[in-house]
Amino acid sequence: MADLPFRVLPRLDDENRFFWTAGERGELRFLRCQACGYYLHPPLPRCPECGSREVAPEAVSGLGEVYSVTVNHHSWDGGREPYAIAIVGFPEQADLRMTSNVIGCPPEQVCIGMAVQVTFEAHDDVWFPLFTPVAASG
Repeated sequence: MADLPFRVLPRLDDENRFFWTAGERGELRFLRCQACGYYLHPPLPRCPECGSREVAPEAVSGLGEVYSVTVNHHSWDGGREPYAIAIVGFPEQADLRMTSNVIGCPPEQVCIGMAVQVTFEAHDDVWFPLFTPVAASG
């Protein structure tokens, strides 16, 4: 396996396992309200839109757009730097966003509005969702 960067592994439980393990199947999954269709991230036991407790994991396309980005130049753990930390938005819902890293291009080239797609980095039984520029991945 390639030299993977250090990552703090989340503790898997019944509320988050779907998110951290779906990458094994190449899926990015979020909770979605089964009553009104609203996506919830981070996971919540109840839909903030309609109050329903009928929420279940559903896969999204994995395509997104960089909503915001910063480049980290400090080595917090002795790892590689610089690296891009981005908030990625998804076409499935205007306010569905997550924070991750954009890889596959120099960090200074990551910009707001860049089209990205999910890829996964496996660490033990956790699959971290990361993003690559669409043009560089296909």
